Amino acid sequence: MSKVYVGMSGGVDSALAAALLVEQGHDVLGVYMRNWSQDLPGFKCPWAEDLADAERVAVTLGIDLQVWDCEQEYRETVVDYLVDAYRRGLTPNPDVMCNQTVKFGTFAERAFAEGADLVATGHYARVEHGENGAPARLLRAADEHKDQTYFMWRVPGQVYNRSLFPIGGCRTKAEVRAACAERGLGIENKPDSDGICFIGPVGLRTFLLNTLERRAGDVVEWETGKVLGHHDGAFLFTVGQRRGLDLGGGPARYVVKTDTEANIVYVTADTNCPALWTRELTVEDTCWIAGEPPAAGEYLVRTRHTGPLRPAHVEPGDAGALVTFAEPVRTVAPGQSAVFYSGFECVGGGIVSRG
Repeated sequence: MSKVYVGMSGGVDSALAAALLVEQGHDVLGVYMRNWSQDLPGFKCPWAEDLADAERVAVTLGIDLQVWDCEQEYRETVVDYLVDAYRRGLTPNPDVMCNQTVKFGTFAERAFAEGADLVATGHYARVEHGENGAPARLLRAADEHKDQTYFMWRVPGQVYNRSLFPIGGCRTKAEVRAACAERGLGIENKPDSDGICFIGPVGLRTFLLNTLERRAGDVVEWETGKVLGHHDGAFLFTVGQRRGLDLGGGPARYVVKTDTEANIVYVTADTNCPALWTRELTVEDTCWIAGEPPAAGEYLVRTRHTGPLRPAHVEPGDAGALVTFAEPVRTVAPGQSAVFYSGFECVGGGIVSRG
């Protein structure tokens, strides 16, 4: 019987994960990670309600639940990272950093230090543990629509060797909800959390305007240099964005570049504009789940969560990689993750750099 610490968020997925671990005969301890408790203007953080839901599930399952304060780590490595990236004109993935530094960082390290054999979460992913000290293999979930491996590429395979993802084999979210109902967990109708958890319905734009200095600037047509409108800060926009430009009537326009130093947002109405398409990506700050870069070759590449897996040639370097797609793809915003797959296996990823 293994001692398993399971992260319980108060949501449907982690509730079923805990229930399945109990049914499998593990000695299970639930942990609620209090990552953020700060209210924002117009948004009351639901952490207390989420904790209450996690406590009810733990009582139903007959397991203990502890509350761990992870707010400092979360603020420094997730919230501050997000704000700094947008300040510099990048489009970050805070969930990527949260998995690395909090869920499979702070949580896993403390759990192992306290004697846990394994940690578990409600992530939609699958894992094959390595033998004789070899790193684990991270595999996409059975439910491709809910698969979360795109956010998990920065975690070393040695950590995954001591991790479990009990719901990774579930085929749909409806199946997960039904399984919760069958077990009387009372959580099956709870809505999914969307967007960035600590921002909630306030929205990213409002959060950034409340955090960073508002700076009026111009929206400029890429081809002509003509000023088409104005904005409250170039940091509010990302490459490929169409909505929220507030340019009045006329054709739909897309952001092709942001210059946060000059505070200019460049747009185009031409969907065939060369700046909107690319065959190559340069990525930096790469991490490989096996610990070492894989051989150069043909891989599948995903550049946004639930986005298509596109064939590409990946040439790993010392601390980055060059990605050459088989067909032109929409330009990827700097700061986003490019994640590499060999079949179903997630082998690693990197941060898209500026061109």
